[in-house]
Amino acid sequence: MTKHVPKISEAEWEVMESLWKRSPQPQTANEVYKALQGHTDWSPKTVRTLLDRLVQKEVVGVNRDTKVYTFFPLYSQDECQRTEAKSFIQRIYGGAFKSLLVQFMEEESLSDEEINELRSILDKKAKDK
Repeated sequence: MTKHVPKISEAEWEVMESLWKRSPQPQTANEVYKALQGHTDWSPKTVRTLLDRLVQKEVVGVNRDTKVYTFFPLYSQDECQRTEAKSFIQRIYGGAFKSLLVQFMEEESLSDEEINELRSILDKKAKDK
């Protein structure tokens, strides 16, 4: 059973990626800010605001036992990716995963290796039924 993961914005996603990279080690707001420099032009205050929002949404935990608060993800990257993918498929394709897959396969050029990998996944799915 999958956990219910609260919806997060694109900006919040950037912050989460920084937290996941060093997980399970918690990070201070300043460490997250430094990790995002070069990717964003956000100020330290903006990063702190995004962290506070993620804490309110209960996506990020905060350790208040130390002088400088540290933050850590409460959900894995895989859990959040699965939730976002399901949300995207529901919003854009009305929940029809096949439509997404067919469109993707028609639009993208795939290498032989990628085709074989997809074929292997589909074969495994068929056997698991």
